[in-house]
Amino acid sequence: MTFKPIRTLLSSVALTLAFNTASAETFVFTAIPDEDETKLVERFEGIANYLSEELDADVRYIPVKSYAAAVSAFRNNQVQLAWFGGLSGVQARSLVPGSQAIAQGTEDQAFYVYFVAHSSTGLEREDSLPEDVRGKTFTFGSKGSTSGRLIPEYHIRETFGEAPEEVFSRVGYSGNHTRTLRLVESGTYEVGAMNFAVWEKELEDGNIDTDAVKVIWKTPGFPNYQWSIRGDVDENYGEGFTDRVREALLALDDPELLESFPRSAFIPASNDDYEPIRSVAKEIGIID
Repeated sequence: MTFKPIRTLLSSVALTLAFNTASAETFVFTAIPDEDETKLVERFEGIANYLSEELDADVRYIPVKSYAAAVSAFRNNQVQLAWFGGLSGVQARSLVPGSQAIAQGTEDQAFYVYFVAHSSTGLEREDSLPEDVRGKTFTFGSKGSTSGRLIPEYHIRETFGEAPEEVFSRVGYSGNHTRTLRLVESGTYEVGAMNFAVWEKELEDGNIDTDAVKVIWKTPGFPNYQWSIRGDVDENYGEGFTDRVREALLALDDPELLESFPRSAFIPASNDDYEPIRSVAKEIGIID
């Protein structure tokens, strides 16, 4: 027990040092940790290299350990750009005046959550959330995740008229979508909710035991991931810098980089696109 605070402190110090190694001219970005860290580092180091060339600037990616840490880094100007989910983007932009959602994946206009179940439950795919999930064990992803928590909780409440803790025998939070998949696949939890894009990529790569876990429901579409940039970027990096970042992201056409998200392309986005997310989060009490 005595070692946990020390490890936490060291982790915090290491993160602070990482941020501080960037010069005043360095343009720094982060991303919510929605998948395994090794996958994220590979993906976003590629984005950093691409943006460095397109912007003719020193661009760095710095990983964070939680959704909340990504929002805090954006608020504190430790990063100027971030790849957020719908909810974390709404939260972050509300903390920094003038911040904008500038680009989203084509697929993010109508994103989906998959409810998945272990084969031992006997649950099958249906056109609505199956009533027989009641009484099962259930895991969300991260507490700050749109597709891992906000949207699943909204639909659970809509279907049953009760909080998740009243519907399921046990409720957990895995931390990310990949871990949700593995926990349900192993039977640690009977049912879980996860990002459809992670499921489809893992399925394509042959990383899912389809005899052990299956999709039982696909939610209606909703706006999700986006690139958000701080409102003071032009002041600190030069007039028109926000537009240059937006244009670089929209011009990204490297098939390997896009596949790593996975997205087919990036398209323009605005804060107004995420008003439905803000409304749902307010409705179920996640934000004021």
